[in-house]
Amino acid sequence: MARRGKVTFNDYLCKGCELCIAVCPVKIISLSKTRINSKGYHPAEIEEMEKCIACTNCATICPDSVITVETVELEEVR
Repeated sequence: MARRGKVTFNDYLCKGCELCIAVCPVKIISLSKTRINSKGYHPAEIEEMEKCIACTNCATICPDSVITVETVELEEVR
C-alpha cells in the first residue's frame, strides 16, 4: 500500500512564523495569501496535499503545536 500524509493546521493559533515552511522537504507549505486569522496573521497552508510524505517535520518544529499530521494508506490501483 502507498502512504501519504494529511496535514491540518489550527488556523486560529498559527502565527505565521514560517518554521514549518523551512523544514518541509517537499516544499508544499506556504503562508496563505488570501486568509488572515483573528490574530491578524496569514496562517500556513498546504498547497498540494497529495505530495505530503507524512514526515512530521512541520508538526515537530511548530512552537505552538498547531499542526497535526496523519498518515493515510492508499490502495494501489493495478
